[in-house]
Parts: sequence; C-alpha cells; structure tokens
Amino acid sequence: MIVLLQVCFIISLETTAQRIPVLNQIDLPHSYYFRELYLPQLTSGPSSASWMPDGNRLVYSMAGSLWIQSIGTEDATQLTDDAGYDYQPDVSPDGKQVLFVRYTGAAMDLMLFDLGTKKSFRLTEGKTVNLEPRWSPDGTTIAFVSTANTGHFVLHTGTVRDNQLINAKALIPDRKSEAKRYYYSAFDHAINPTWSKDGKLIYFISNREVAHGTGNLSAIDVTSGEIKTIRDEETNWRTRPDASPDGTRLVYSSYLGQNWHQLFILPVQGGYPVPLTYGDYDKIFPRWSPDGKTIAFISNQGGNTSLWLLDAYSGKQTRVAVKKRNYLLPHVPLTLSVQDDQGNGIPARISLVDGRGKFYSPDDIWVHADDAYYPSLQSTETHYFHALGKVVIQIPKDSIMVTASHGPHHVVTHGKVFAKQVDAVALQLKIPRLEIPAVFGTWRSGDVHVHMNYGGNYRNTPGQLANQAAAEDLNFVFNLIVNKEQRIPDVSYFNSNTTNTSTPGVTVLHGQEFHTSYWGHLGLLQLREHLILPDYSGYPQTAVASTFPHNSFIADRAHEQQALVGYVHPFEQSEIFPNQSATLTNALPVDAALGKVDYYELVGFSDHRASEAVWYQLLNAGLKIPAAAGTDAMANYSSLRGPVGLNRVYVRGNNDMTTEAFLTELKAGRSFVTNGPLIGLDVEGKVPGDSLKLTAKKKSVSYHVFLRSNAPVDHLEVIYNGEVVASLINGQPATTLDINGKIAVKESGWLLVRAWNSKALPEVMDLYPYASTNPVYLTGGAESPKRAVAGAYFVQWTQRLEKLAGAFASYRTEQEKATVLDDIIKAKVYYQSLAGSTKR
Repeated sequence: MIVLLQVCFIISLETTAQRIPVLNQIDLPHSYYFRELYLPQLTSGPSSASWMPDGNRLVYSMAGSLWIQSIGTEDATQLTDDAGYDYQPDVSPDGKQVLFVRYTGAAMDLMLFDLGTKKSFRLTEGKTVNLEPRWSPDGTTIAFVSTANTGHFVLHTGTVRDNQLINAKALIPDRKSEAKRYYYSAFDHAINPTWSKDGKLIYFISNREVAHGTGNLSAIDVTSGEIKTIRDEETNWRTRPDASPDGTRLVYSSYLGQNWHQLFILPVQGGYPVPLTYGDYDKIFPRWSPDGKTIAFISNQGGNTSLWLLDAYSGKQTRVAVKKRNYLLPHVPLTLSVQDDQGNGIPARISLVDGRGKFYSPDDIWVHADDAYYPSLQSTETHYFHALGKVVIQIPKDSIMVTASHGPHHVVTHGKVFAKQVDAVALQLKIPRLEIPAVFGTWRSGDVHVHMNYGGNYRNTPGQLANQAAAEDLNFVFNLIVNKEQRIPDVSYFNSNTTNTSTPGVTVLHGQEFHTSYWGHLGLLQLREHLILPDYSGYPQTAVASTFPHNSFIADRAHEQQALVGYVHPFEQSEIFPNQSATLTNALPVDAALGKVDYYELVGFSDHRASEAVWYQLLNAGLKIPAAAGTDAMANYSSLRGPVGLNRVYVRGNNDMTTEAFLTELKAGRSFVTNGPLIGLDVEGKVPGDSLKLTAKKKSVSYHVFLRSNAPVDHLEVIYNGEVVASLINGQPATTLDINGKIAVKESGWLLVRAWNSKALPEVMDLYPYASTNPVYLTGGAESPKRAVAGAYFVQWTQRLEKLAGAFASYRTEQEKATVLDDIIKAKVYYQSLAGSTKR
C-alpha cells in the first residue's frame, strides 16, 4: 500500500532554545577544522573500513551504521542500528569483535560489537570524545585517542576484557608546546594510532614542537615510552598510517606536493615516501588486507565518499559498490517532492529524522550537518541534504519528521510521515514564498564568501556548488580560493570570467581570500588577471613570516585588477567589548581611512553585533563602506558553518542581472544583508545607498520599513548615527510587519534598519537571526558629535597598530617596516583630524 501525503504548515519552534557548539568539551581552537577533518562525520557513503581476518570481507561505516560486505558482491548487510551514529570500525585479530565509535551528541564513546551475538557494549562513559580505536596484533590491548581529563587529543591504551575497557591510561602525557601555533592548540596532540607487527610500537602522528600542520609520523615504544620521529612532513589530520602485515612498510595519506590527499608508502624506519596513487581528489584512511596484497581506502573521486580497493602490486583500483542494503529493521521507500505556491517543483534543503532523532537521506547524496545543536530540542545537530527534485529515501517503519526550506525568501515547512503500516509512502511539501512589498522592487542574492573545496570529505565542482546554491535560492556564489596549509585546493579553477553551469539562476564566480591572520583576512572579488600569491603573509617560521605585504599593499594590487576588496568575518565580542583587545591587529581602520575597502562582511563567520559596533564607528567617521555578507562555508564539508547562502546580501536587480551589475550594486550599498529576515527601508523616496539632503526647515524625516522573516525576530529598529531611535516591535516577536513613521533629525549622518532576535533559533543555523539594511545617508545638517567619538576610537586603534607593527621583528627589510608604518600613520592622522587632535 502506498500512502500519499500533502503537507504545508509551519511550526514555530521554541524561541528560547540554547544553541551549543558540537562537542564543545574539546578544548582546541578553530573547531570547524578538526570537526570535519578529524572527527568522523555522517555521510551517505562509506567513511572508514576494516578487514575481516579472512581477507574476503570488509566491515565499514556508512550512513551512521556499521555494515559488512563480501568482496566481489554488491550487497551490504547492516550490523548496527541504534540511537546515535557509528563510525571507525576495527575488527579484532580473531574476527569475533569490532571496536567502533558511537556519536550520541553529548560524546563519542568507544563501543564493542560482538559479531556472534550481534550485541553492542559501551566501553567508555562520560562526556569525553574517544576516537580511532585499534586492536594490538595479539588482541589483548587497544590504542585510541581520548580527550579524557584534558580536552585535548591524547593517545591512550587499555585492555578489553569481558566486554569492558580496563586499565585505560594516557600513553603520552598532556603537554604544552613551546612552538607558537595559530590554527592548532598550544597543547600537543597524538593521533592516528596503528600498531607495529610485533605490537611493541605504536605509529602515530605527533605535533610535538611542530608549528604548522598536525605533525610528523612518529613511533612510540609502548614499554619504555621512547618516541622517535619517522618522517618530518606537514600533515592535516588525515594521515592515518597503517602498518603492512609483514611489518616493513607504512601506507598513509598525504598531500605532499599537491592539493589533494593520495596514498603513499614508507619504510617503517623512515626514508623516502613513494606515491601509490594520483589524482585531483582525495584517497584517505588506507587499510592493508591481511595478506598485504590489497589496500582498502576511502575516496571522493565521484564527489561523494566511496570505498575502493587498490592492488598494492599493480595499482589497479576497484570500487566496492553497494547496490543493495540489507537493513536490520524493515524499511520502506519514501518518495519526497517539494513545490512552490503554484505547485512547481523546486530544489530545497531537506532534513528527515525518526522517533529517535536519527537522520536519513537518499543513498547517493551529500549529507551536511550544522556546527551546533539545541539540547532542549534535539540529541544531535541538524543534518540535511540538498534535493534538486524528487528523491527517494529508505526509511524505517516509524514516524518520520520532515523539514524543508528554500532560503530566506520562503517559509520553513514541516511535515510528518507515518510509515508503520505501509509498504511505501509519498510526501509532497509546499513551501510558500515570502513576498516583499512591490514598492521595494526586486532583489537578487549573493554569498560573497564560500570555499568550494577546503580539504573536506567531499570533492566539489562548480556545477555541484551551483546545485547547493539553487537549493538555497541563492543567485551569486563567490568561491574564494585560499590556502589550506601548503595547498590551495581550488587554484586550478581560477579564471577571470564566471563559471558557466547548467543550473538556472545561479552564477558561480572564483575570487580569492588573502589569508593573513595578523592584519585580518581580505575578500578579493572578480580579479581580472591572476591570483595574488603567496596567498598569505605573517606565517611564523616560514619564508613569509614578515607581515609585509600588508593588507594595504594587497588591496592596491587587487584594485589594479579592478577587483572589489572587503574585510571578511571581522570581529567577535571578546575583541571589541568592553574594550578593544590589546592584541587586536586587524587593519580595517587603516584601509578604511585610506579608501581601500569596498565592502565589509557585516554578516559572516563572526558575531554580527560585534562586527556591527565597529561598522557603526566607521560610518560615524564619515566612511561610506557598504555592508555585505558571506557565510565562509566550506562547501565540501559534511560538518560546516552553513549551508551555502546562510549569510547573504540582497541587491536590487532582476532575473537577468549580470555579475558586473551585482558588484556595482554591492559597492554602492543598494542592498541589505541577512541570515534570515528580509527587511527594507525607504526614507522619503531614498533607499539604502542613496543620500537625502536635510534643510534648515526640515526637523524630521518619514520612513517606510518592511519585515518578512521565516524565523521570528524580537527587535526591529531604526538606527540613526549608531543609536536606536525607533523600536518597531513591542511585545511578541514578529515575522511580518509594514510600518510607516517619522523621526526627528538635525545632524548629518546615516539611517538604517536592523532586525535581530535575542535568542538563537533552529530555523537559522547561526548565532541568532540578524539582518541590516545599508544606510541612507543624510547630508546638509549639523556635524554629528559622534564623528569626534569615532575619530578617538580609531586613534586608539591605530596607535596600538603603530606600536605593535613597529615592534614586529620579522620584517625582511627596513623598507617593508617603513611602508607598513607609513600607511598606519596616514590613517591615524585622518582619525586625529576627526577627534580634534593633531598629536602624532
């Protein structure tokens, strides 16, 4: 029996839900990197594998469960299907048990699966993160990585006896390094363990006194604790060495001399690595077969994750295809389609969970996950996929909650499927459009900060990126090409033109992010000739340790190519409030004063209200820098800040808008920025980006404001020179408003409207819903006293920069130092003129 359901309704979710970062007990910086590159993530395809002792079968993780499959067949049989998601299997030497990792949202626990009884046993408890379990060759001891008692990734050992873990201890003590690191913790880590043939050594990756990357291939004597470096090489979480059965070689994954991970072999005592594979895609997580003739590995050659076999002698590669999945519990097919108000099929973002909160997707689709979750509403973070049309999902015979969305211009729609008594089910979801008042015209949206490929689980392409954008109702996508350690994954995609894709209504463009963490990152949109390389400066212990070229120099080189230059993901609360951070070296005020900044990423991978506070000071200083928005989404990640288009800018335009027209409107500030709410402002016929001249007789101005939002907001405010002059929401949060009003004005300056919510909401995968128009500028009035206040604010900032830059020790020449200081002083003098001070 097939049940057909048609659903179109909106659920207003709890407005006081607390948003918690995923596994925030891990005490490391830059969680978005290790979460994707090291922690196992949910994918519809295989993610890691282990051989059975007979060499004829593989146990692997796929879609959050463990599966077993015979080599040469296309049938996979499910081994586990419990609450949570199961990863990283390792089969015991006798073939009777499987160690694995179970993610429950609160922790990652080591588990033990008995292949005879089909029962699972929990080996670890508490809110720790335990990873990469590996049996010793004799099956008596396990090695694993744990954050227990430290919050850091520390190598441990223990004994499994009677389905329990006993005598667990840290093999390498937690240790703070002398090496200065930026993207990595000050504390050393020890990850990716594997045993030597005789069980006397554990090979692993150690960053002890390593400044860049995740560390070297090392070995530790499990008895004496002596550590030896086998190979000094930059790595990035995914090295995963595995010792050959004869004990002579290690196979591991490396991006040595290239942009993608490939498989290399290395003598166990060290030496020169030899590549086994090549290609512009990743091959990771290798495992030798028991006879040493074959290596199983995971690849994203086709975009999604897949399981492959490599003949270690001939190089032949064979995919382990899965065409039939034998589930533990009965499943039925769900046919799902999404439509607009008129019944036309549209692409959409989809999430499906059963009564346990477990996620389901089509077998061959990319799965993504939010980087935070709401403990009062869900056990784990939201997972989702992008559907371009009708999809079929195998679901258990259970009640299934379905959520569909299509960007900020549409409501978030929820439906429920009852599949307990049926053999198949179909669901149609309608997503109504939020209409902007006609008087405000038509708009096109863009995300000015996306990374198409950045070392994640998937291999992205312009076509796939356009599909992601289409599902989010996003028109322009700027892929900012940038380094990830020594590699630049998307460097081959750079061109001076737009990328043609087959996705209607989406334009993909390739720009650049200049990556200096000293002065602040820059977005460079629409470079006409070439990337600016090296892609970074100020990297300690490298040949580019100098902070020159500074951002002012880079902005000039970008402007020579007619590119737009913007400061991206600007500020966090801790950098701005209650006072400016004493170590903040961001050069935004310098380049703003020198006229080198074309846009400011007000809504991005930062705290929007903190970024707003600095932007308001810039506006008060008379610097007409328009706000833009960029998600900084790593679009080939399974766990990301996203999705693509989460943070976007809407500019005035119609369906045939060109890239040049989009960038012109962006630079002119005829736009608003948002992560959800749609807002607009008209001040006596003037719209954001325009100027309105005040007269001596004019004591007030009238305005028209609209709000349309798929998530409620509890603040809609008119801002005049940085101060709230009208609060337009009184009482209950709102999603739809149209308001006319008047405010008193006497000073020149600017007016804008912002909307925000004081709490995080599940409908918006961000810190909190937030939107802002760009300003309408007011001229002809008295000078605002805020101008002098802003000048003093940035005098303090530039004085600090001058002091820190003057003391910086890694300039290559005195000319570099003089060039940097000259630009800082020019900016300082400008701000001093506003503050009424001429003291240098």
